[in-house]
Amino acid sequence: MVRGGKEPQQAAPTRRRGAELEEAILRAAAEVLKESGVPALTMDEVARRAGTNKNALYRRWPNRVALGVAAYRRLAGEQTAPPDTGSLRGDVLEMLRRANSTWSSPYGAILRGLIAAAGSTPELLAGLRDPAGGAHEAAWLTLLGRAVARGEAAPEALHPRVAYAPMALLRNEYVMLGVPTVPDAVLAEIVDEVFLPLVHGRGSHGGTSVFHGPHQS
Repeated sequence: MVRGGKEPQQAAPTRRRGAELEEAILRAAAEVLKESGVPALTMDEVARRAGTNKNALYRRWPNRVALGVAAYRRLAGEQTAPPDTGSLRGDVLEMLRRANSTWSSPYGAILRGLIAAAGSTPELLAGLRDPAGGAHEAAWLTLLGRAVARGEAAPEALHPRVAYAPMALLRNEYVMLGVPTVPDAVLAEIVDEVFLPLVHGRGSHGGTSVFHGPHQS
């Protein structure tokens, strides 16, 4: 029994705004993704968990897929330093193995579900291509830059499209073929049959490769 016959007063909820409210929404959306996947991600459910209304969500994201992409980027925010095995082949293979491990995990299932939901919307697909906001691409450029410094690659090879080619090929295995995981032999094939020849080809001058001797046409 409450003394004095008075019910305890509850503090009025603090009205959240700006970054605080956005963080609460993203945290709620990330929880839904981790617990139940992309199909369960609805504006109603996220608003309920975040303790707000759907209007607050729609003011920031036009639909559930855009919100899902933002939440996934939040989940993928923690990055590890790029490997340094001492060789370009070793570094690239380790990066692909890390990505393969992630994509074949529950987080990978979330990513594949969001890619499917995004359809052909360029801005959504761009957000999923490098969810850490450029950190992944920077890591690949770091690996290629080290190779240039070691003399394994010519400076002409240091190009973002060249650096990110292995990840694009790995992603294609998941998106186009729908595989649950990619065998390690395929990762090695991506490195040895596609990426390294591409890198070395960028170092060819006047028909002579700086890595393989006379160029064979």
